[in-house]
Amino acid sequence: MSDRTGIFAGDDPFAITRAWLAEAEVSEPNDPNAIALSTVDADGMPNVRMVLLKDIEAEAFVFYTNYGSVKAQEIEQAGRAAFVLHWKTLRRQVRVRGTATRADGPEADAYYDSRSLKSRLGAWASHQSQPLDSRTSLMAEVAKVTATHGTHPKRPPFWGGFRIVPTEMEFWADGAFRLHDRFRWTRESAQTSWKIQRLQP
Repeated sequence: MSDRTGIFAGDDPFAITRAWLAEAEVSEPNDPNAIALSTVDADGMPNVRMVLLKDIEAEAFVFYTNYGSVKAQEIEQAGRAAFVLHWKTLRRQVRVRGTATRADGPEADAYYDSRSLKSRLGAWASHQSQPLDSRTSLMAEVAKVTATHGTHPKRPPFWGGFRIVPTEMEFWADGAFRLHDRFRWTRESAQTSWKIQRLQP
């Protein structure tokens, strides 16, 4: 498209996202990789929460969580998810919708091993999204798993990643007088080509 220039230029939406994220890493005060992740329950009621995007692959986005969490259960039930990256300092956002599957192979092991020891032990201790009597009982569970798993815990079998393969992405940048620039990329699957449209603000 002739007017898709500047920050919108390029034929790879993942490369554009990486470039925007790299800019945000310089300007955002906290967590430039934070995404608002949206899922739906069995009744179609939506849920949204902030999580950290941990990898932008050639054709997918990856984040990590406890597979017993509400978000994980809803993703596995629906097989789909959506998220938005929003950077206030850049006045830009990237919206993503697509299919979601587990990413619990060697890459999940490597990411788990890269986390701090306390975070790794916390993953063992937390029954994410379940009711909790008190913080004291949580810390007691942390102490228990520390005694059990020591200083080199393996990745819990109930903890790992999800890989979102988008069929739709939208790049948005703030414009004067609310005349924003928006480009929507769509495709049928990861094996088909992207179609790009400029959208009304």
